[in-house]
Amino acid sequence: MGRIYFDNAATSFPKPEAVADAVYRYISEQGCNINRGGYPGAYDVEETVYETREWLCDLFHGEDARSVVFTRSVTESLNVLLKGFLRPGDHVLVSSMEHNAVMRPLTQLLRESVAFSRVPANPDGSLNLDEMAALLTERTRAVVMTHASNVCGTVLPVARVGAFCADHGLTFIVDSAQSAGVLPIDMREMRIDALAFTGHKGLLGPQGVGGFLLRSGLETAIEPLISGGTGSVSYSEIVPEFMPDRFEAGTLNLPGIMGFHAALGWIRERGIDAIYAHEMALTEAFLVGLRPLANDGRLRVVGRPDLSGRTGVVSVQLLHTDQAEAADRLAEAYGVMTRVGLHCAPGAHKALGTFPDGTIRFSFGWRNTLDEVRFAVKALEELCHGV
Repeated sequence: MGRIYFDNAATSFPKPEAVADAVYRYISEQGCNINRGGYPGAYDVEETVYETREWLCDLFHGEDARSVVFTRSVTESLNVLLKGFLRPGDHVLVSSMEHNAVMRPLTQLLRESVAFSRVPANPDGSLNLDEMAALLTERTRAVVMTHASNVCGTVLPVARVGAFCADHGLTFIVDSAQSAGVLPIDMREMRIDALAFTGHKGLLGPQGVGGFLLRSGLETAIEPLISGGTGSVSYSEIVPEFMPDRFEAGTLNLPGIMGFHAALGWIRERGIDAIYAHEMALTEAFLVGLRPLANDGRLRVVGRPDLSGRTGVVSVQLLHTDQAEAADRLAEAYGVMTRVGLHCAPGAHKALGTFPDGTIRFSFGWRNTLDEVRFAVKALEELCHGV
């Protein structure tokens, strides 16, 4: 069948053609910077950048397009938010399903007397909310949580946690790496104070562009991680207080943002509901196809066994084969590209019972087909039976 790409949770591929066209057009026809050039070409690029902010604000139901800050990735965004907001003596709650983009910054902050507690997760990746209140201390200042697991696709109850945070006066920071562009996100309805996103996964843009949105007023509580030239208030050596300049020092990845703008336009035309429905149809076919292998003890599906409360990310363990060897065989013999290992989320694997062996992760995207899914199921059948 040729190459079959099932690694969309790492980065979506292929991108819509309009994305590559926009990047090429900027590099070949525009090329100028923003906030530095006082001429029509620079103003045209700046208009596109601002429209990208507006579209992101609209997609996530933020308060103001100026609250959209561009970074290089969701990882950089989370570092800005965590290291800029938390102070010595603070305590935060995290889920047991977090990616290292959250856990490594928090582990670094332990050296600065910032503590964290993990809210337990059930074996299917769902969150045990009943234990959250017991983990609160008088020093608890925030909850940091992924919206959907990058390991097993389980969706966490962000709206309920947001209400919990509002009731207890906590700041709510959400990692939307695996949900943006796939699941509806309403910052106001979900009580999200800070939302970190990446452009290159479900939002179908290029690598190297991400960002975050803040509720109004929160920016003053976050110390910028990087400071420097912004092209604004150049007479001053003090970091600007206004958004988004407070957090956007240096030159933005304008080729990436141009491609990101095109990707958002493509998503706006089709709607995330249609994209999600397609990915769920593929996921259902995959899960149904794997049931005989799971029932006879040859394979384990990690996380939720059906479509409820999940995204199109499915991890499996072959129970009588080394996972890395099986993934290599899938790629070399069948052309099926997956991700194998611990997926930068060791805590999640411990909660799911798949540590230290890890899993083989299949993650479906807008261009995948049912025929590709059926081919992958057949390949797993042959691997499980030693063909």
